[in-house]
Amino acid sequence: MPISTERDARAATLLIVAISTALSLIIFTIPLTTINAVTLDLHLSAGEIAWIMSGMPLGCAVGLLTSGALGDTYGRKKVFIGGLVVTVIASVVAAIAQSGLVLILARVAQGLGNAGVMACGLGLVGQVYHGEERARATAIWAASLGGGVAIGPILASICLSLGGWQAIQWVAAVASGALALASIRPLPESTRIPERIDLLGSVLMMAGMAFLLSSLTELRMGISVQTLLMLLASIVLITLFCFLELRVRNPIIQLDLFRRADFVGATLAAFASGAGVLSIMTMVPTVLEQGLGISPLFAATILLAWSGITVVAALAAQRLPRSLTARRRVVLGMVGCILGQMLLLLMSGDYLWPVALPGLFVSGVANGILNASLGHAAVESVPVERVAMGSAANNTARYLGSAIGITVSAVLISNAGSSALSLGWREAVMATTGFSILGLIVMVLIARRTSPASMAA
Repeated sequence: MPISTERDARAATLLIVAISTALSLIIFTIPLTTINAVTLDLHLSAGEIAWIMSGMPLGCAVGLLTSGALGDTYGRKKVFIGGLVVTVIASVVAAIAQSGLVLILARVAQGLGNAGVMACGLGLVGQVYHGEERARATAIWAASLGGGVAIGPILASICLSLGGWQAIQWVAAVASGALALASIRPLPESTRIPERIDLLGSVLMMAGMAFLLSSLTELRMGISVQTLLMLLASIVLITLFCFLELRVRNPIIQLDLFRRADFVGATLAAFASGAGVLSIMTMVPTVLEQGLGISPLFAATILLAWSGITVVAALAAQRLPRSLTARRRVVLGMVGCILGQMLLLLMSGDYLWPVALPGLFVSGVANGILNASLGHAAVESVPVERVAMGSAANNTARYLGSAIGITVSAVLISNAGSSALSLGWREAVMATTGFSILGLIVMVLIARRTSPASMAA
């Protein structure tokens, strides 16, 4: 293949993957600015609201590892396009939903579809780019994460005013369908692994993750016997999954990867990022709306001080000095996120919205650097034939962390009550900052026990 044609093919792959990843995050953020309208229209209960907010993260976390394994085994292109097709169907169902239950199921299905996009999208990028070009490509992929979060709440607010809460779901369906069609020719085929997929492992992992995330969602309404039983079931199923993965030839996740400091460090950092900065930023629009009575569109615009800056910082991360190793960049990003989260304490009290800007800005810069570093580490820390597995593991850790962080934040804020919103917000900020600090400490301790060169790539 001529060099120019090969370069164009790589660029087309990166463009499609970046736009699809941004769309995944747009769909993820839909409830942030539409949940009040949905609640009034469908007469939702508090439990249904929690499930709509958690439905897509649940579907993503449940489906990511299996999607990665399917992509590595049968072809990343097929799973990527299949994920977009599932998203089309799920978005149409969401748009025509007449009850909370149907909308919840549609949100879970959207998560399952986007799991294929997230796992195999970064895998495709890692497949066609190498060396310095891979670092630049993963920085663009990381920028698309922030871009989706930046665009999503604003686009949903605009669609809400033009066509009701259903309008953004129709936009998601049309965009997903267009991307699926656009992906047929440009995306490369991947080398298949000549092994059967671990079906039992997939079932155990998906069931275990489903029970775990369901228990976290139910925990927002209080501790119950049902919640504890689901948590126990998740522990049993995930334990059985781990035992099985040690014995099959083509595992969903190669457990020996956890012997590698670079893989463990990247996975821990993704988890801490989800439980820390991502989860508290998810709560910012709601707190601004409830605390200041501002409109959803204005709250989404204020959030741009974080999400928009994340895009710029991710793209600029490739210009950091080469003396900064991957591990040091991750540490730098995590330290910056911790500082930004602590600055959000300025919002606790009699405040105006500008006091949120320093925390949002600092967190945005740090989160952009962190996302770019983690995207690169996700594909560099695994064998070349398992890049989708590396991407899936990293994103699963992020979604699982965000589910835990959002649950803790929601419980603290709701328990404080509307009259003590400031107190609940302060407790949520401290809790999510604690997750970030703990993740940083554990990652540094693990790195010190291994060769410094293991994280230097």
